[in-house]
Amino acid sequence: MPGPHDPYVRVRGAREHNLRGVDVDIPRDALVVFTGVSGSGKSSLAFGTIYAEAQRRYFESVAPYARRLIHQVGAPRVAEITGLPPAVSLQQRRAAPTSRSSVGTLTNLSNSLRMLFSRAGAYPPGAERLDSDAFSPNTAAGACPKCHGLGRVHRTTEESLVPDASLSIREGAIAAWPGAWQGKNLRDILDALGYDVDRPWRDLPADQREWILFTDDQPVVTVHPVRDADRIQRPYKGTYMSARRYVMKTFADTRSAALRTKAERFLHSEHCPACGGSRLRPEALAATFAGRTIAELAASPLAELADLPVGTSPTARVLTDDLRSRIEPILELGLGYLSLDRATPTLSAGELQRLRLATQLRSGLFGVVYVLDEPSAGLHPADTEALLTMLDRLKTAGNSVFVVEHHLDVMRGADWLVDVGPLAGEHGGRVLHSGPVSELASVAESATARFLFGHSPAPARHNRSPRGQLKVGPVTRHNLRGVTAEFPLGVFTAVTGVSGSGKSTLIGELREDAAGVGRLVSVDQKPIGRTPRSNLATYTGLFDVVRKVFAATDGARERGYGVGRFSFNVAGGRCETCRGEGFVSVELLFLPSTYAPCPECGGSRYNPRTLEVTYRGHTIAQVLDLTVEAAAEFFADIPAAARSLGTLLDVGLGYLRLGQPATELSGGEAQRIKLAGELRHGRRSHTLYVLDEPTTGLHPADVEVLMRQLHGLVDAGHTVVVVEHDMAVVAGADWVIDLGPGGGDAGGRIMAAGTPAEVARAEGSATGPYLARTITPTG
Repeated sequence: MPGPHDPYVRVRGAREHNLRGVDVDIPRDALVVFTGVSGSGKSSLAFGTIYAEAQRRYFESVAPYARRLIHQVGAPRVAEITGLPPAVSLQQRRAAPTSRSSVGTLTNLSNSLRMLFSRAGAYPPGAERLDSDAFSPNTAAGACPKCHGLGRVHRTTEESLVPDASLSIREGAIAAWPGAWQGKNLRDILDALGYDVDRPWRDLPADQREWILFTDDQPVVTVHPVRDADRIQRPYKGTYMSARRYVMKTFADTRSAALRTKAERFLHSEHCPACGGSRLRPEALAATFAGRTIAELAASPLAELADLPVGTSPTARVLTDDLRSRIEPILELGLGYLSLDRATPTLSAGELQRLRLATQLRSGLFGVVYVLDEPSAGLHPADTEALLTMLDRLKTAGNSVFVVEHHLDVMRGADWLVDVGPLAGEHGGRVLHSGPVSELASVAESATARFLFGHSPAPARHNRSPRGQLKVGPVTRHNLRGVTAEFPLGVFTAVTGVSGSGKSTLIGELREDAAGVGRLVSVDQKPIGRTPRSNLATYTGLFDVVRKVFAATDGARERGYGVGRFSFNVAGGRCETCRGEGFVSVELLFLPSTYAPCPECGGSRYNPRTLEVTYRGHTIAQVLDLTVEAAAEFFADIPAAARSLGTLLDVGLGYLRLGQPATELSGGEAQRIKLAGELRHGRRSHTLYVLDEPTTGLHPADVEVLMRQLHGLVDAGHTVVVVEHDMAVVAGADWVIDLGPGGGDAGGRIMAAGTPAEVARAEGSATGPYLARTITPTG
């Protein structure tokens, strides 16, 4: 039995997801890297077991109400964990995007800057000194009254709200209205108010059209719905909301990115004429520090803000020192190009996580376990060294740092390495090595060891010859100033550069200018769905095939079950307690809501009678629980299923379960699912494939699998362009376009363009030295 001062976190009998009764001892007060191929079980160990157990213990200490609910969520499947301190998770998750969330609010730097202006700012003669709240666009005291602190004013017009005036309201003339029941409700309310909902919109009197679209009134009327054949609806009280009011409210308040995007389509947006986009009241904009307003400083790159003059008073000196100390860790992580007013929805997942990491360095916590999810994602090799310094500082402050990582340099910088594998899914789930990094070299079955200790250079490959080129630019956008780039066609091109150098902006312009080269396929990392109802099988269309197979069985025919019976999205075959989601939402009051397995169906999504039907001994729920690899064998003789599953295997996703909820998939996994869909169609005409960091979240062994597919597309006559930080991928490209030299205002120029060997020798390129090291490694 470990003693009271045992320096290890000891995990016994971990069986979360694919873990096979794992026993492992992990040192505290150390930088520990968990690695292994995608789907091997490393995240199940670090997050699903260790962090989840720390959270469970925390919730148990909070309150009986929270404790009762957290038991519904379920403890991790582990026999015992000893020596576990409190834990803080820094995952690559996105908060719901809002109009008011920014780099400044995320890092609390806005608070420091507001305090500086409140206590040490220069005010006009006779002006009262303002409280710090008066410098925030998110408070009533500070927000510009015209735009309510949003910085932009949004107008609606009759043309934007009603694009087709020949339609009647019943036919959907008011395109800005919501769909489904809510839209029908508004139409029925108008009908009850006496408006003609069957007359073409253009034939309605102008004053009626004006009121319907733009009134601020919200009359309440009794609605008598038309009876449907299959159900009777009772009269109800309905409140009217004009189209403008609905669009404005949705745009300002919704936490749904899809609804917000839809609302934005009906708005004309422009800088607020009152505050010029600064979001603040005139009184706040009249105050200055070092001759600049708070809006001007908030729009400056953080690297520039760090050089703010100290000021003359002791108060100013203390506050500027505090501001600078908060900015320094952000600069070290290569994010000096960001400004405080940069909206968080425009940041990558990697940028968000590094900002959270920099903020944690100031928190003063010690004695906790920080669990990080691939902090190197989206990082240029030049910034990885700074990341390691940061992680070491967290450790030196008296914390344990557990990192799930694929980056070889981060592994080499670890005190301890936990390698999980050997393969993915049911072929993984074992700890192959837990110990010092150097000792992994002797573990023969480790896929990681081959890359970590192999010193062979990137394989030499004859560069393909382009078949023409696509000229993009001159581009003047964000930090690109009159940049012109030439993308060769019929080859593999990598776009490189430090974070913020302008890569994504250039690629965005490429997408817009690519209309003349045939077909464009942009494979992004956006989720394939936002709820547990969306999954791998539904997105790929594989679920349609599976349902037809089940409907054709003798068991289904005997019971009169059609294809619809085997859908969890419609009533009939699904479990009605969770309405086919397999999960129920658990609200924890002051804590974020979470999902728990449905108590009725146990997560299967279906009712018992549907599960009576089997195909080759499996219920529909059991088929959805198969991995792609297992399903490929199960459906090998069904061509429509075999082709879909084969392409998923080709991009290294054999470990995913068919019914795996979209909410559990990483951005990289979502991107590879979309790529598999493209591969399945086997395009014959020339296609330009554009991918943004396709290797994010991939172990080097999985990168090899993915690169085989992408190079196969080029060999088949297509063009592939990737934004990439992995030097092994860049070394294997035919052409490289390198941006820099820095990020933000210090970037936005093409530093080099040519073959990997040519870019490796380019002077002034931040990428060159790392690329040279990959092509001809030392040691």
